[in-house]
Amino acid sequence: MNVLFLTDNFPPESNAPANRTFEHAKHWVSIGHTVTIITCAPNFPSGKVYQGYKNRWYQVEQMDGIKVVRVKTYMTANERFTRRVFDYFSFMVMGSLAALFQTKPDVIVATSPQFFCGVAGMISSTLRRVPFVLEVRDLWPDSILAVGVSPSRPGIHALQKLEAMMYRRAKLIVVVSSAFIEHIQQKIPNTDKIRVVTNGVDSQLFMSQAKNKLPDKLEKILKNKFVVSYIGTHGRAHGLASVIDAAEALHSNDNVLFLFVGSGEKRAEIMARSKEKGLKNVHFIPLQKRQSIPAIINSTQVAIVPLRKLSLFSTVIPSKIFEFMALGRPMVVSVPRGETTNIIDQYQCGLIVEPEDHFSMANAIKSLYEDKQLSNTLENNAKVASANFERSRKAKEMISFVQESLESVKARD
Repeated sequence: MNVLFLTDNFPPESNAPANRTFEHAKHWVSIGHTVTIITCAPNFPSGKVYQGYKNRWYQVEQMDGIKVVRVKTYMTANERFTRRVFDYFSFMVMGSLAALFQTKPDVIVATSPQFFCGVAGMISSTLRRVPFVLEVRDLWPDSILAVGVSPSRPGIHALQKLEAMMYRRAKLIVVVSSAFIEHIQQKIPNTDKIRVVTNGVDSQLFMSQAKNKLPDKLEKILKNKFVVSYIGTHGRAHGLASVIDAAEALHSNDNVLFLFVGSGEKRAEIMARSKEKGLKNVHFIPLQKRQSIPAIINSTQVAIVPLRKLSLFSTVIPSKIFEFMALGRPMVVSVPRGETTNIIDQYQCGLIVEPEDHFSMANAIKSLYEDKQLSNTLENNAKVASANFERSRKAKEMISFVQESLESVKARD
């Protein structure tokens, strides 16, 4: 099968969307499929092109047997909504054009968000007259409204119309959380075409990279510390102020160190909050290369998974929990009850606290610091659980669903 896949994020970018698409595509190639990725020059999250790349109109490279086509786009940092919309829209236009010049595929897959990438997939499938598969990793535009971004009413109405159109036009919809099905059901009558493929992790790769040496400066900072890490985007959705407040509640314990790894529009604000409180038990490092993350996780005693206290976030599953599972890191999960907490409850691999409740978070961290037996139990449970979310297994699930969908289309024709 010849798969054409549109995605705004792809390695060497190291965020969750890039990792999922790359690891799925790599597996599909390994079992005999042809995969072409249409993306842009790597620039996330700073909006600056990575070293070794240029923002050219059209460039092609090979990556682990995958043909990667990069197109020119407007670029901006992952911070201001209006500029990001221009970024997304430019990829929609350029990605749709680039799709016209590829060998005719059997199927076009597009991943959302970003939202306009899905629109590009819909346009491309119409022009190439091939089936369209939509992968939904976030409920856009609902998620931007939930965190307080307020586009104009006509703008939101137009986005919702496009959202419903994508759902209707797709021959198959792949979602990362079963809770998304109810939302999509409100937009379209036929939910028989929806399949769930959760995120996952390449456990072997993660365990091998976990042995990498940390930079000397960071290793010195973390040495002999009980490290509590937040790793990921510092954005509107994550409620990181409560993590800073939890650090303040535990500041009298010199052994506990809070490590923030990543970037995002709220990073400066969170750093300022820590500085204002005069916290000596908080350390920030910028976004790291993908291959450096496992070693950082491996140096962590507790991994923090926070989201704000918003009902929409009961439907999401942060992909980082699977990476923490692979390395057996106990988690303190501070998210609304729902999909994520169900997984943590099922596998007993973390402590669940109320979102944006820094007292409960601090107490959970303190429990793991003081109770080694509890920490060891969660660690062992996490390692066992990770086998259920192996990336190759998830990639196989998704491509099987795509093949089934294509077969049903042929049968109807």
